[in-house]
Amino acid sequence: MTIQNLLRRATEFLTQNGIDEARLDAEVLLAHVLRMRRLYLYVHLDLNLVDDDISTYKNLVHRRAAHVPVAQLIGIKEFMGLEFNITPDVLIPRPETEIMVQLSIEMLGQIKSNITVADIGTGSGSIAVSMLHYLDNATADATDISKPAIAVARSNAEKFGVANRLNLFEGNLTEPLVGKTYDAILSNPPYIPTAVIDELQPEVSRYEPRLALDGGTDGLKYYQRIIDGAAPLLKPDGFLALEVGVDQSEPIRKMLEANGQFDPINMIWDLIGIERIILAYKKCARD
Repeated sequence: MTIQNLLRRATEFLTQNGIDEARLDAEVLLAHVLRMRRLYLYVHLDLNLVDDDISTYKNLVHRRAAHVPVAQLIGIKEFMGLEFNITPDVLIPRPETEIMVQLSIEMLGQIKSNITVADIGTGSGSIAVSMLHYLDNATADATDISKPAIAVARSNAEKFGVANRLNLFEGNLTEPLVGKTYDAILSNPPYIPTAVIDELQPEVSRYEPRLALDGGTDGLKYYQRIIDGAAPLLKPDGFLALEVGVDQSEPIRKMLEANGQFDPINMIWDLIGIERIILAYKKCARD
């Protein structure tokens, strides 16, 4: 069967099973099977494929039709221009998180001396590893309560050559970091209200780790603990960056104010107009 016919059939099948970007997903999966870039498909549409590749591809297409995320099927997801290893044990990195990472990199890039960063709830390591990749003079500590997630983060640190600058700690939020100090602390904690999770796209609700999604009754379960734990860890002029969910920025701002150690507090919008990132400086640095 030719590439063109295989892609056509896969696209039709995925569309019938409610996959929104059926053609794109069909192409990504086939490029993965052939170990080629997607452009290769367009210039070789008449190429006949061997039976083994066709069989492997059909298996992936059927799993995608069951709404298994593409990133889990191919084992990678692009984030900050890097292709991160992904397994079902970690949250798939989202574009909105790139806003927090890019902003933090720009802010920390003004520091000439050694930069220290903490990533709370690191998952795949996408935040910490990206920071280290783009900041040559930085070191990072990252925590996660999930042992499998720590293993994925370690694999990504090794993949991008920053393992010697990243310390990984299995533990709860900021607890493994007591006594250390940082120029910046970043976190994308679980923030989906428990009752909402099952209403999400099946790619998320069925296949991504609930531990990385469930933010408790109101989605705010972890923020107060992160805020209170981060405050004593920040250096003078240090900042805390948090990713938040829809309609969560105001209650989290109040948590920061109630803590009493942060000022000013800035809100950053994502591309669809949601207040997605909260940036708070250590108050003592601005007095």
